[in-house]
Amino acid sequence: MNSLEQLRSIFDQSGLGMVLIGMPGIEKRVARYPQFFSRIGFVHEFRALSDADIQALLEQRWAPVGIHLPAPSPAPEVIAAVIRLTRGNFRLLVRLLTQMERVLAINGLETLSVDVVETARENLVIGQA
Repeated sequence: MNSLEQLRSIFDQSGLGMVLIGMPGIEKRVARYPQFFSRIGFVHEFRALSDADIQALLEQRWAPVGIHLPAPSPAPEVIAAVIRLTRGNFRLLVRLLTQMERVLAINGLETLSVDVVETARENLVIGQA
C-alpha cells in the first residue's frame, strides 16, 4: 500500500500521467484503495501476440532494448521454434530472446539456430513446451 500511496503522491504533485502494467485482475485489487483507484482513467487488457505478429517482429530483427541478436533475420525454423515456445506471450518472448543472446555469447556462436532456442528455453522456468 505504501508504494501505491507514493505513486498517488507523485501523480498528484507532478501532473504527469502514469501507465501501470500488471497481471490480469489487478484493477480489482487496486479498487480496494479508493483514493488511488479514483485516479485510474481506464484499464486495457493486452491479448497474446499472434503467430504472424511474432514472425513479423523476428523478421524485422526486433529485440528488447540492450539485446543484440546476429543478422540476418532468423531462419524460418528458428522463428517457428520461438513461436511454439512463447505462444504469443510477450513477456516470455522478451525473456527467451534475452536468454538466446546469453547462449550465443557464452558459446561463442554467431548464428541463431533451433538448438540455441532450445538451450535458451531449458534455462528458463517456463513450464512444459
